[in-house]
Amino acid sequence: MSLHPSLKIDSAGAQQRTVLTRIERIKDLMKKDLWGDGQAVTRLPKTKIIKVKTVSKEKKEDETEEGEVKAESTEETQEESKKK
Repeated sequence: MSLHPSLKIDSAGAQQRTVLTRIERIKDLMKKDLWGDGQAVTRLPKTKIIKVKTVSKEKKEDETEEGEVKAESTEETQEESKKK
């Protein structure tokens, strides 16, 4: 028997979480030196979640090649405009 398409887990585990657990928030506060040993675990201050975008290496290489070509062409046009 097959699984209905609506019940399949697409990439739900790979999505960015927007809520941290209490322990994760305490660890984050410890890294920032905002946590005291005797501090209560309730009423913790809010912590900002940083979203990290991953870019594949192939895209980076393509962008750098295009950037180099664009930089060269802009330098050439600037030199031509100076000559005129």
